[in-house]
Amino acid sequence: MKRDLFLEVLKSATLALFLVGAAAQSSSFAAQAAGQQAMAFDSEPLSIASAKGQTHKFTVELALTPPQLEFGLMYRDKMPADHGMLFDFGTSRPVMMWMKNTKLPLDMLFLDQKGVVTHIQEKAVPYSEAIISSNGPVAYVIELNGGIVRKLGLAVGDTVTSATISAKLTK
Repeated sequence: MKRDLFLEVLKSATLALFLVGAAAQSSSFAAQAAGQQAMAFDSEPLSIASAKGQTHKFTVELALTPPQLEFGLMYRDKMPADHGMLFDFGTSRPVMMWMKNTKLPLDMLFLDQKGVVTHIQEKAVPYSEAIISSNGPVAYVIELNGGIVRKLGLAVGDTVTSATISAKLTK
């Protein structure tokens, strides 16, 4: 009888711990989703001039602060075709990116301090934790919807202009 009572108490305690853990995890997911909603980004127009003489215009959100640089486009379900995100690292340095918690396939353009594309990573895989390297020092990264690079014929050597990049060129 005591053994049966002990087993019932043990089952109840285990169930209680499971429920507390599930509630905490649910709370964590809710906080993560709330964080997504709370992360604010300014935006600006950005142009990419191709070697073929074409100019492609985008509206990019600006990742400028450490929390913004870390958060980027994570948890987004969609992004308009003519939108993206410009990451400004402040100085030229090697950069490592990944797609953890990023639902959208992305094309990444790595730029030097003058806004010239030095490396491109096409169709980065959603949720991948594989490191995507800049292959050398860069000052900026632009993330666009996956497939845009190929569709528009963007290439290494193309030049990017925006207020953020221009402001640093005049300093």
